[in-house]
Amino acid sequence: MRVGDICSRNPSYVTRDVRILEAARRMRSDHVGDLIVVEEKNGRPFPIGVLTDRDVVVGVLAHDPKTDPARSGLLDVGDVIDGTLVSAAEDEDLAPVLRRMRSFGVRRVPIVDAEGALVGVLSVDDVIPAISDELAEIGALVSRQAEWEKTSRQ
Repeated sequence: MRVGDICSRNPSYVTRDVRILEAARRMRSDHVGDLIVVEEKNGRPFPIGVLTDRDVVVGVLAHDPKTDPARSGLLDVGDVIDGTLVSAAEDEDLAPVLRRMRSFGVRRVPIVDAEGALVGVLSVDDVIPAISDELAEIGALVSRQAEWEKTSRQ
């Protein structure tokens, strides 16, 4: 199963110079828990990081702006993301991508085309239904094989 077949297309994204407050508002309006951080090149978005709702809460809002003015919400997205990007090519198989996600402890990865431009985002929420469908097919196969055995060997 290719990740490009099960990822969510048209992901929400921002550039690194967007204010954290605006990014949080964008997450709310788009009903998403992450934004892919991109650099625009020739009118196309190329991922450089991922900003999650957890990054906003733990990295920014958990600090008291009275005692730590640098964390006041006036930060840009680029000030909060850690610079580590875990991504996957749209033609990659799911299993190695899941191993990479597990090894880096991430629940979402940007999906890129052959040039490295953003085309989607794969989250655990995308994977669970896809794997469930595969398991249902295996269950049906096992059931069908038992039926075939009963009818063909009487």
